[in-house]
Amino acid sequence: MRINLLYDFYGNLLTKKQRECLELYYQDDLSLAEIADHDGISRQGVHDLVKRAVRTLEKAEKRLGLVARFTTQEKDLKRLQAILSQNKISDSNRQEALAIVEKLLE
Repeated sequence: MRINLLYDFYGNLLTKKQRECLELYYQDDLSLAEIADHDGISRQGVHDLVKRAVRTLEKAEKRLGLVARFTTQEKDLKRLQAILSQNKISDSNRQEALAIVEKLLE
């Protein structure tokens, strides 16, 4: 799942061949051998291509941190949703909700 999320954010940084292999491997759930047959290359070649692509995605995340930021914001929004869906919101929950909104606006 992490690779798919990284791919969603940074997939355009990959070559066309890397994108195709990652999609076949992670999204279509094909084996390395099946991808190799499909593309006319060796299984080891597909393995190396996938590893290199994943390394590129991880490097981009390390530099930019977009996936980490997205994940944190998603957690904050779910907590905010839980607070706001209560029939009666306590003062402490209201303060927590305001703090979450302020954090998201930074």
